[in-house]
Amino acid sequence: MTQRDLYAGLIRLHILHHAAKETIYGSEISEELAHHGYDISPGTLYPMLHAMESKGYLQSTIEQNGSRKIRFYTITDEGRLALKDAKVKVKELFGELFEDDTN
Repeated sequence: MTQRDLYAGLIRLHILHHAAKETIYGSEISEELAHHGYDISPGTLYPMLHAMESKGYLQSTIEQNGSRKIRFYTITDEGRLALKDAKVKVKELFGELFEDDTN
């Protein structure tokens, strides 16, 4: 298992978190993830966004911006529920990870 495998779930949670706050698009979320130390290529990010949409966590719309088309993502009700459930699990894990911070 690679670090990328471990971080994939965290990246998805970041995406849901930001999509719950506002509509997002690929390059914007890529910059946000980079700000948190995740170096994710478009070849990884866009399939992840599409998969999250296919699973019902996100929905997208395409808007024309000059000669470019941009796909914007918003969180769905299912995505909000998944994020809410994940927050409980992350909080519990956070507590366990840092209760004995000697390692």
